[in-house]
Amino acid sequence: MTDVRATLLVTGHVQGVFYRQSSLGEAQRLSLVGECQNLPDGGVELTVEGPREVVEEFVAWCRIGPPAARVENVSVKWGKARGEFRTYTVLR
Repeated sequence: MTDVRATLLVTGHVQGVFYRQSSLGEAQRLSLVGECQNLPDGGVELTVEGPREVVEEFVAWCRIGPPAARVENVSVKWGKARGEFRTYTVLR
């Protein structure tokens, strides 16, 4: 099975609510690799790689987020995995 890459842009009340740290736990639970970071506009950008069904499960989680988050929109760009990540990392 070929791994895929998904780049997500999440908007809403997603900063200061442990969104990135919670995404780390979810990515580790699903054995996905990638990274996430806060954006200056108040959103969060996440990139994950892994088997498509597992990445789709992560995307579904991102549409809800942790309890304190209020997710308004999640846009997803799909592509081929590049294999550049070894773990899932929370950036700035």
